[in-house]
This record gives sequence, structure tokens and C-alpha cells, in this order.
Amino acid sequence: MTFPYKLVATDLDGTLLRDDDTVSGRTREALAAVTAAGAAHIVVTGRAVPWTRHILDDLGYEGLAVCGQGAQVYHAGEHKLLTSLTLDRQLAGLALSKVEAEIGPLALAASRDGLDGEVLVGPGYRVQEGPLPAVFVQDPAEMWAAPLNKVYIQHPDLDDDALAKAARAAVGNLVDVVMAGPGVVEILPLGLSKATGLSLAARRLGVKAADTIAFGDMPNDIPMFAWSRHGVAMANAHEDLKKVAHEVTASNQDDGIAVVLERLLQQP
Repeated sequence: MTFPYKLVATDLDGTLLRDDDTVSGRTREALAAVTAAGAAHIVVTGRAVPWTRHILDDLGYEGLAVCGQGAQVYHAGEHKLLTSLTLDRQLAGLALSKVEAEIGPLALAASRDGLDGEVLVGPGYRVQEGPLPAVFVQDPAEMWAAPLNKVYIQHPDLDDDALAKAARAAVGNLVDVVMAGPGVVEILPLGLSKATGLSLAARRLGVKAADTIAFGDMPNDIPMFAWSRHGVAMANAHEDLKKVAHEVTASNQDDGIAVVLERLLQQP
């Protein structure tokens, strides 16, 4: 079998993972066929390494992964962090004060840097149910005591899109703001995106943007689509991502990644 791309980049949540956080047998087989045809598969996720590692281990995944919204390049086979970019905590604090001056108090969580970096959850922050570990802190000052990759923000009244838009308008050029999933709006280092992390990882693999097909479902995947030759949005994707995608496939529940990979593998 031949395959027209050298790199397959997949987001995790809402894309590679089904809603129960598993990867289907069909999708596993399609990815195995693609790698057998000579392409590399790379996971590109907003999750930091500690929230990603167990999924990669379950997949038997031993290559590079881009985690933390592009902040971390992780070698899954060696369980080693190759690069890590942290958020300037002083700038982040200033940015948050500007947001709160516009729209009122926010609930916060923060992702600490490192292979074992904890996600710290402050008062009022609503954590999604699931197996991902988090440490609850009563004193928000604890969040700022060690290097961070990103800060999560929530508002009591505004929905994700409205919060992201208001925060982006308030912070100016201090930091970046992305919507990464339902209930997940993040403050990141300025200029950081999945595209920056993916380009670093691709360079290590000797692969170019023109050789890459990318799959995603949320606005934080837009830079990755812009960088890649071909961007595929899931049927369940945010409308902002669908607008810039080259095509829309089936949902994460219906093996959308496998649908596209199987078609490409059958092309002469």
C-alpha cells in the first residue's frame, strides 16, 4: 500500500478518542496500516504530558507527541520530555487582571510544567468528570508557586466562545487565548500553538508541512490546519474549524479518522 503523506497529525479529545476516551479497533488498524506504509503518526493535543501519557502507552505509541497545546514535545517510547515552554507567570497574572476588569471574577486552574506536572484547580473551577487527576487548592496563590504551561479560565455566566472572545480582546499582546474543548478556555504563552509544537516535532522527524495531513475538532486546531497541507475536521468539530478545513469527515464516534485514512490508502 502507498500513502500520499509522510505525517499524520491527530488531535486527541473529540478526534482520535471516542467520547469514552478510547480509540476504536478500526482507527487503530487504519493508523497501523498508515505507519506500515511509511508514514509517521503524531499525536498533537492540548493535554499536558501527564494527562496524555496513559493514552499513548495504551496505544503502544512510541514516537513523538506534541502536548500542552504545543508547549511540550514528548518522546513516548523513552518517556522523555524533549522540549518544554512555560508561561510567564507575571504576564499571565497581568493578563488575568485585565480580563477580570472587563468581565468580572474568573475561576482558575493551572497546568504545572514537567513530566509529572499536576493540574491545580482553584475554588469554583468546574472539573469535567473523568479519570484525569487534579489537585484542588483553596489558596489560588499556590497555583503560581511553580512553573506553568498554561492557565485554564472559566466564567460563571459566559459560554466558551464568549469568554474566549472577551479574554482575547482584554489581554492584547500579553498572552494568547484559545478554546480547546467544551468548558476549556486557556491562557498560553504568546505565539504558542499546536503548529509551533508540530513544526518542532516534524523537523526532528525530517518531515515538512507539505507532507502532513492533520485531524482536529476545535478552534485550537486552526493553526495546525494552517501549517499542514491538508486539514480534516471531524463531523463534531466547532464551526470555526470546519470553515478552514479542506474536508469534513465522520465524527470521532464514527471512526472519522479511519474513514479518511482508508480512502487514501486505497488510492492508486
